[in-house]
Amino acid sequence: MTPAEVMAELAALEDPKTRAVNEKHGDDHGVNLGKLRALAKRLKTQQELAVRLWETGDTAARLLAILICRPKAFARDELDAMLREARTPKVHDWLVNYVVKKNPHAEELRLAWFADPDPVVASAGWALTTERVTKRPEILDLAGLLDVIETEMRDAPDRLQWAMNHCLAQIGIDHAEHRARAIDIGERLQVLKDYPTPPGCTSPFAPVWINEIVRRQGRVVSGA
Repeated sequence: MTPAEVMAELAALEDPKTRAVNEKHGDDHGVNLGKLRALAKRLKTQQELAVRLWETGDTAARLLAILICRPKAFARDELDAMLREARTPKVHDWLVNYVVKKNPHAEELRLAWFADPDPVVASAGWALTTERVTKRPEILDLAGLLDVIETEMRDAPDRLQWAMNHCLAQIGIDHAEHRARAIDIGERLQVLKDYPTPPGCTSPFAPVWINEIVRRQGRVVSGA
């Protein structure tokens, strides 16, 4: 399919009700994600088409581009530019998780983005750091990360705050030696304590999140 044909198919999938729901979360597209994934499965991997779709600037097209691209094919500067263009939450989240994390420049980008003055870019750096908390903690200063979270998370912009809170919870979940401090920081800062949580879901409030996941994993909860 040509880019024009793909855009026409995406336009045909547009649903006003889906758009209304997505717009409540800051996403400006009306394509059901299940149908988007089905289209991606049909197209399979096509790097050139993915690049052309990304260039349209259309949110649904960019989500599709992420699903059909080759993550390792992007240069560092390409991903940096793409991340800075990815302003809607879903495109930002998918780009980080489906592309950047699989790219050989991921660690270099993590370090570059972590302290970026743009809070949306910085949130990507924190998301990559949270992955390292679980998979490569030996390259991190976990106590230092807790220092930054303790000082900056309460007043951080929403998306950066969310990313920092996730990192706080992951440190508490994965590293027993820092668990009590992570829970204490969460209790004192009260970030996301009153976040509406559907029945059956775990609250994003870090002390609750840490204790619940640790309990499920059969570990000893510290600071509870």
